[in-house]
Amino acid sequence: MGQVKVSPQASKKQLLLDFFRARGTQSVEAGDLHAARNELRRLRGPGDRTSPGYIASILREAGYDVRYEDRYSDPVMPEPYATRLKGVLEFHDLASAERSLLRLDAIFREYSSAGDRVGAAMVTAIVKSGKLRSRSIAANPRVQSPKRIEKHEIARWFQVWLETPDLFADWLELRKSSDEFRQLFPEGNAEV
Repeated sequence: MGQVKVSPQASKKQLLLDFFRARGTQSVEAGDLHAARNELRRLRGPGDRTSPGYIASILREAGYDVRYEDRYSDPVMPEPYATRLKGVLEFHDLASAERSLLRLDAIFREYSSAGDRVGAAMVTAIVKSGKLRSRSIAANPRVQSPKRIEKHEIARWFQVWLETPDLFADWLELRKSSDEFRQLFPEGNAEV
């Protein structure tokens, strides 16, 4: 991007990393994210809708110091929490959401029992982020209806965990055995 030669096959992630490598800085502010988004639109067309939150996540993963937060981007986490919690949040489908929430719940309980309020707050922030992201996908009319219904269900799971983490595992078992759930997800019910 910018001064860098752009391969037609370059992924969005590679374009972003090349753009920031060419800038030669490890510290990134909100204005830098908007500049990168504008450059992506120039290269990929005006229909590119890359969010600053996505760009921030890519850069954090690559080791950049990103000073930007929004409700959809991963929360900034200090060590040792960042390493332990990296990649734990998944909700591609109902099964991955369940595994992720149960793992996050176990980590939350471990932090809570050790009196680690920062760790417990980091887990809560991740679950909130998952809830917001899944709600956003559920509300997106460009997403196919079955996937929107699934993301709405997953957002509900995140919400229940946030409200009553101690009851979540029992609630989820009851929810999955309900007639409503079985009607909504007849084919996925066996896997979840």
